[in-house]
Amino acid sequence: MIRKAVQSDVPDLLKLIHELALFEKAPQEVINTEEQIILDGFGMNPLFNAFVAEYDHRVIGFAIVYYRYSTWKGKCLYLEDLIVTREYRNKGIGQQLFDACIDFGKVNLCHKMVWQVLDWNKSAIRFYTKNNASMDGEWINGSIDL
Repeated sequence: MIRKAVQSDVPDLLKLIHELALFEKAPQEVINTEEQIILDGFGMNPLFNAFVAEYDHRVIGFAIVYYRYSTWKGKCLYLEDLIVTREYRNKGIGQQLFDACIDFGKVNLCHKMVWQVLDWNKSAIRFYTKNNASMDGEWINGSIDL
């Protein structure tokens, strides 16, 4: 079952965030805390929306999205992360989470949804390509720690 995340899901979200960081070979990069996720996602001015996949009353995956703005397209949705815990992958759960994000974007009048994927994550690239996504190899991502 896919549903909107609630505050009591935060411990499970953080556990999956750590699982994702380990998969992406960067476990030391996670500095987020339950308290910060509660403030940022479930406080007075939420910075993101989250959807969880639940099986047998256990959170087994999530997708986190937030709004961004394109000067060319207007309001867009950014898919920050989508993860399904290892033992439940390849069962259509990721597709259900992805579809929930698309539906959320459409209902909220977004013109497109964008995300990033690591170039070595071939299974994710196949997943997104199967969904008719364009994978742009032209742009280089930049970031700066503040």
